[in-house]
Amino acid sequence: MSEEKVSAIIEKYRGQPSSLIHALVEIQHVNHWLPREVMHQVSDALQVPFGQVMQIASFYKTFSLTPKGRHEVHVCTGMTCHLRGAAKLQAKVEELTGLADGQTDADAKFTFATGACLGSCSIAPELIVDGKHYGRMTPEKVEDILKQYE
Repeated sequence: MSEEKVSAIIEKYRGQPSSLIHALVEIQHVNHWLPREVMHQVSDALQVPFGQVMQIASFYKTFSLTPKGRHEVHVCTGMTCHLRGAAKLQAKVEELTGLADGQTDADAKFTFATGACLGSCSIAPELIVDGKHYGRMTPEKVEDILKQYE
């Protein structure tokens, strides 16, 4: 965790309760998750009840309450991707990383998740790593792509 960056974000929004979501998004971006102690700091600095911070953090899928890896790997499992081989991509990612859907590896290098349609059906099946979209994927291409993130 980059404590200096997180502290700077909290200070940026100090006393601005209406900026709660903005603060959490920025913290999530630099930290990859929202630790409970950080949410307490946000609560105090923005003068927002801790329960409200928890409600927001647990409601939106954007936020993670558990540690995530430095690199987030997603396989789209929407209908078109499914029909074009998403299950094979998922199996290859699981084989290469040793992770099942929703897991993070012990050294916090990768977090793997599957998800519903991402709206890129024309390039199905799709793999997303750290927000970068890779279309028309095959299991053979997955290894080369993941090596770029080691």
